[in-house]
Amino acid sequence: MSDILDTLVAEARARSAHNQVHDPMSSIKQRLRRAGPTRNFRAALDTNEKPRVIAELKKASPSKGVLRADFRPVALAKALAGAGAAALSILTEEKHFQGSDLALRQVREVVDLPLLRKDFILDEYEVYRSKLLGADAVLLIAALMNETDLRKLIMAGREAEIDTLVEVHDEAEADRAVACGARLIGVNNRNLRTFEVSLDTSRRVASRLPAHVTKVSESGIRSSQDVRQLMQCGYRAFLIGEELMCSPQPGDRLREILS
Repeated sequence: MSDILDTLVAEARARSAHNQVHDPMSSIKQRLRRAGPTRNFRAALDTNEKPRVIAELKKASPSKGVLRADFRPVALAKALAGAGAAALSILTEEKHFQGSDLALRQVREVVDLPLLRKDFILDEYEVYRSKLLGADAVLLIAALMNETDLRKLIMAGREAEIDTLVEVHDEAEADRAVACGARLIGVNNRNLRTFEVSLDTSRRVASRLPAHVTKVSESGIRSSQDVRQLMQCGYRAFLIGEELMCSPQPGDRLREILS
């Protein structure tokens, strides 16, 4: 892993440990029993017809710095929902992506779309906690955990009744995700180590994803032409962030991509 990725993982583990001291697992599980129903994230993406976009709310990234200085999650969520997003992805990592748990809670109150909590989630505790924050799905990065842990977190998602989007970057990770029972797999076109982006990653990995898996292509999707080409490879769902966040009018840009 790259130095920045090592740092992100170490910080995520420290945050989770801190959260567990102040809000233990026993309390989390107790409150989960009283939690309201989740919105069906996977169902929102399943279609054989038009493309479905998970629009991502992201203020900054470690590789590119601030993407959107005027970052207003509620206004952005409303605009993207109105423009045809099927779901929203909310960054909650604070230090490097300038996200927050509060943003997830605020967005939950103003849109009816299912929400993905995107963070470095590495243990069952954070899966359960994500539902209490208002998430309907969580991102699990296959590269950051072994098969035993990945399987454990997928099962934790089912217990909490939220979806798990398992992110892979190559054929080996895709095979591992399928073996662990992942039903929702995102192929990230951004290399975790170099941060280079290539849609060829999605094209190459597509053949390793069986028909029962909901396939998502992530990162580097910038146009309706990109979407059309990836649909020919079997993708119907697309996670788009930077292209929207760097646009003066993200809602209008999403409409263009979906046109």
